[in-house]
Amino acid sequence: MPQHTHALGALIASRICHDLVSPLGAIGNGLELMGLSGTMEGPEMALIAASAAQALARVRLFRLAFGQAEDDHVTRAEELRDILGTLHAGGRITLTLQITAPLPRPMAQILLLGLLCVEQALPQGGQLAVSQTPEGWQIVATAARLAPDVDLWRALCAEGPWPRPTPAQVHFQLLHHCLAAQGATLQRQLTDTEFRVTL
Repeated sequence: MPQHTHALGALIASRICHDLVSPLGAIGNGLELMGLSGTMEGPEMALIAASAAQALARVRLFRLAFGQAEDDHVTRAEELRDILGTLHAGGRITLTLQITAPLPRPMAQILLLGLLCVEQALPQGGQLAVSQTPEGWQIVATAARLAPDVDLWRALCAEGPWPRPTPAQVHFQLLHHCLAAQGATLQRQLTDTEFRVTL
């Protein structure tokens, strides 16, 4: 029987990311060995190593966020901290991540997709904080200037029609699908300097 479009897309994403993780990891290991042996030193080596680490972290993020999420699988808190810490190291966005226990794979996927969505509200950088509260998981963006896409967030909260998606916005529709699959909802609060999303 043919797979549903979403399921097929998740399998494709999982396959692509799976095939890229190993060679990217090997590049990182090779660069580390070269650094230890003193074969290459200097800012060029540091730039290559940082870029390889960022690429590997991004592929690992995409595998969790866009790949297949089995109900009986879990994602370790250490893995999430490692991936997100690498991606935000030295960037315009400062991340505070309060995750201490393993998460069911579907919840980890929803949380990462939500983080990608909220992050787009920080075009000039700012602070992101992720924590678990009695109401659910909260993602809070704080900055002097916030710019969430009003139409996308209205559609995500079933308050309006979906605009035509672009590749840079695909995670909004995927988050909508994942929330519906889990019977979950999303709430948002916006002030001049804070954007709070509860999943």
